[in-house]
Amino acid sequence: MTKENIVESNTRPTQSGERVSQGLHGVRERARKNKQERFTALLHHVTPELLRESFYALKRKAAPGVDGMTWQEYATGLEDRLKDLHGRVHRGAYQAQPSKRRWIPKANGKQRPLGIAALEDKIVQQAVVTVLNEIYEEDFRGFSYGFRPNPRLQPFLDQAQNPGIGDSFLDELDQLFVWSETEAGTPQGAVISPLLSNVYLHYVLDQWTDRWRQAARGEITIVRYADDAILGFQHQDEAERYLRELKEHLRAYGLELNEEKTRLIRFGRFAALNRAERGEGKPEAFTFLGFQHVCGKNKLGRFEVRRITDGKRRRKKLQELKQELRRRMHAPIAMVGGWLRSVLHGYYQYHAVLENLPVLSRFRHQVARHWFRTLSQRSQRRPTWKQLGPVFNHWLPIPQLVHDYPDARFDARLRKGSHPR
Repeated sequence: MTKENIVESNTRPTQSGERVSQGLHGVRERARKNKQERFTALLHHVTPELLRESFYALKRKAAPGVDGMTWQEYATGLEDRLKDLHGRVHRGAYQAQPSKRRWIPKANGKQRPLGIAALEDKIVQQAVVTVLNEIYEEDFRGFSYGFRPNPRLQPFLDQAQNPGIGDSFLDELDQLFVWSETEAGTPQGAVISPLLSNVYLHYVLDQWTDRWRQAARGEITIVRYADDAILGFQHQDEAERYLRELKEHLRAYGLELNEEKTRLIRFGRFAALNRAERGEGKPEAFTFLGFQHVCGKNKLGRFEVRRITDGKRRRKKLQELKQELRRRMHAPIAMVGGWLRSVLHGYYQYHAVLENLPVLSRFRHQVARHWFRTLSQRSQRRPTWKQLGPVFNHWLPIPQLVHDYPDARFDARLRKGSHPR
C-alpha cells in the first residue's frame, strides 16, 4: 500500500488560520480513507511557503540556540535565507545543530532539562510538524488532548505542566532519529518534541489501551494530555490488572511510571459508600491539568465531580502577580489595570467552570489585595480600601462561567466495540 504523494502545493486556509497546501490536504484525505497506507515521499511538501509560515509561527522572543541567531536577526534578508535553507533541505545538505541545554527548576526542587534548538532547526521542525500532523491527526485517539492543532482543545494547552505517566518521558523516549551526545530522549522545548511524544504514546499507550479494553468486563475511561493521564475502571480487579500489565508494557519501550504520582483510588458515584463500608473516610481527590477533582453532590443530592483550581497552582500564580505588581509599582494605574484585566481574563478562560466560581472570586479578591498593598506603598498618603474599591471594580473582571461540564464537551468513556475519535 506504499504510494508516493507527489502533488503540487497550492494552498487553502485552515480553521486555525494557517494555510495548508492542496498537496497536504490530499495527504490527509488518503490517511483518512486508508489507515494502512504508508507515505514515503513527503519532502516536497516542505516548500519555501511552508518554511516562511513556519518561521512566523515561532516565538519571537525565544532564547537563541547554539547558533546565537535570534528571530529578529533571521528576519533580515528572510527570503534569501529561506531560499538557501530550502535548497539545503532538498539536496541533503541541511544538517541540524546540537541543542543548547538549560536547566529549569521544578516545584519539587529538581531540575528539568530544556533543549533550545538553533533557529533554522526550529523552522524545519515546525514545517515537518505541519506535514506529519496531516497524517497523524487521522490516527490519534479522541481522548488524547495534548498539543493537538484542534481549536476546541485550546483551553488545555497552557496546563501541560503536571507530568503523570512518566515524569521524564521526553528524556526517556528512545532516540533513534537525532544525533546528540545524550543517548536517549527528545529535547524538551523543541518544536517537534510534542508531536514525537504524541506519536510514541499513540502506539505505546493509546492503541495498547484500546486493545486491552476489548476484553474488559466493565467500562474504561481515559483522558490523556501529553504524558499525563487519568484512567477510570468500573471494576477494581481490572484496574489493578491493567496497572500491573501497563508497567510491564512500558518497560519494554524504555519507559516507566512515576511512582510518586501514580495512584489507585476509589472515585465516583459509589466511592463514598464503598469507603464508608470499609471505614476509610471520604473519597480521595486527585489533581489533573491544574484542577483538583473531588467527589461531591449537587443541590438535588446527585453525584457530581467538583473541579477546583489546584491550591498550589493558585498560590504560585498569586506569588507571580505579587512580584510583578511590585515591579510595576510606579506605573500608571490604567496601565497596570489593563495588564491585570488581561491576566484575569486569561486565567478565567481556563478555570471558569461552574463549581470553581467561588474559588475564582477569592482569587480575584486576593489579586485586589496585592494591588492595594502595592498602591499603598507608592506615597506617604496611603489610600483606603473604600477609595480604591471603584478602581478594582473597573479593572478586575468578575469571574463568569466559561466552560460547560466536561460531559457536554467530550465523552471519554470506552465501551466494547467502540473506537473513540
